[in-house]
Amino acid sequence: MAAVVAATRWWRLLLVLSAAGMGASGAPQPPNILLLLMDDMGWGDLGVYGEPSRETPNLDRMAAEGTLFPNFYSANPLCSPSRAALLTGRLPIRNGFYTTNAHARNAYTPQEIVGGIPDSEQLLPELLKEAGYVTKIVGKWHLGHRPQFHPLKHGFDEWFGSPNCHFGPYDNKARPNIPVYRDWEMVGRYYEEFPINLKTGEANLTQIYLQEALDFIKRQAQRRPFFLYWAVDATHAPVYASKPFLGTSQRGRYGDAVREIDDSIGKMLQLLQDLRVADNTFVFFTSDNGAALISAPEQGGSNGPFLCGKQTTFEGGMREPALAWWPGHIAAGQVSHQLGSIMDLFTTSLALAGLTPPSDRAIDGLNLLPALLQGQLMDRPVFYYRGDTLMAATLGQHKAHFWTWTNSWENFRQGMDFCPGQNVSGVTTHTLEDHTKLPLIFHLGRDPGERFPLSFASTEYQEVLSRIAQVVQQHQEALVPGQPQLNVCNWAVMNWAPPGCEKLGKCLTPPESIPKKCLWSH
Repeated sequence: MAAVVAATRWWRLLLVLSAAGMGASGAPQPPNILLLLMDDMGWGDLGVYGEPSRETPNLDRMAAEGTLFPNFYSANPLCSPSRAALLTGRLPIRNGFYTTNAHARNAYTPQEIVGGIPDSEQLLPELLKEAGYVTKIVGKWHLGHRPQFHPLKHGFDEWFGSPNCHFGPYDNKARPNIPVYRDWEMVGRYYEEFPINLKTGEANLTQIYLQEALDFIKRQAQRRPFFLYWAVDATHAPVYASKPFLGTSQRGRYGDAVREIDDSIGKMLQLLQDLRVADNTFVFFTSDNGAALISAPEQGGSNGPFLCGKQTTFEGGMREPALAWWPGHIAAGQVSHQLGSIMDLFTTSLALAGLTPPSDRAIDGLNLLPALLQGQLMDRPVFYYRGDTLMAATLGQHKAHFWTWTNSWENFRQGMDFCPGQNVSGVTTHTLEDHTKLPLIFHLGRDPGERFPLSFASTEYQEVLSRIAQVVQQHQEALVPGQPQLNVCNWAVMNWAPPGCEKLGKCLTPPESIPKKCLWSH
């Protein structure tokens, strides 16, 4: 009830503040919402976060004109569970985007996965439509590719992008190349109609995604409020950039991709200003998980001072860059030390629209408007899951690890290193280590790199353990896990012949012999 009252109070304040947001009838309109979600971009990849080459002038300016969150987290150290959490406001363990195939295993939605976002989940675009929003996703969906999981069945009015990442090229015999959609129909496939040169890194996809965003903003700016979810994937290996940006970064091909994304975001913000709707558009920038250090340095980013990267529940895997921009409402040049989460974008967006979160389910996201508009700080825990396992929790500046694990010795010896150059004895383990009786506790303010656990015998340890244990117990006692969606894969459900392939003459037939089922986890 307190959350509902707070959301209502903030909406009334916003109505007063948003005199510029008047519709044709003179009634106040809620602000437009533009969420910019990067793929595998690390905390240390922006100049404003200390990246030394300073190649993100537009994002740095966005921070200077808005609010920077240095303590902002993903809900999972992998792409698709994180995206499911953003759009539902719920941890992946609740919305089904996890696996029970093996303890503490990450999982995502490759071409052969059977599962996807359940109909029982209420996604942000579905709810925003109740307030009159027009909704569009540009880029990577990653919440399932079978027909029942299509984004236009879950609240989006428009889509240009792909259900999966741009892996490939495949042979279209044992496995098809991944399709690209416009709304309901496939308009081509990666490496075919949408080429990516793996040798040079050249691809025009970011420019295509930019144009989709600009066209949508131009069409909607003076009409109904819009929700645009811009989910580009150029910084996910294999990284790519268009020809004008290739070779322009001091950071190699990955830096080229970052520079093009930064330039694109600058163009979007400028268009909002040119159309005189910037003061009625809430913009938030973040990433789905930490930088993939396994691809670094040429095709991976930087997690700054934090430990390890993508796939892990150390800070490098889940602490993200985050910027909020709303001229005339959010004061310029602010730094908020609020513990934020990607799930907060769900609840904050609903508050902006004058809506309250669904009351029939647990919602993990907070409304960030008090932090953004009044500088308030709200206590909240951050839970770090891998698969079905609660690996760690943060409360205030203290983080407790109940389990530690990077990846298996087998994978590590094959060259898969999630923590290159960052071995911390007893912490970055290659066997799954149980610390549930005596968690490893770090003070993230004094030790952001998680290198020096508190002494078990210290008074600080005992006090912190008592507080965190109580919060974790309450969380676990109330937890109702969703049906796991990422346990089963079947090659027969790949994107062989999506709607629209007939027009292109590119419908593919699955090979006669396909493994019926495979348990898949990563």
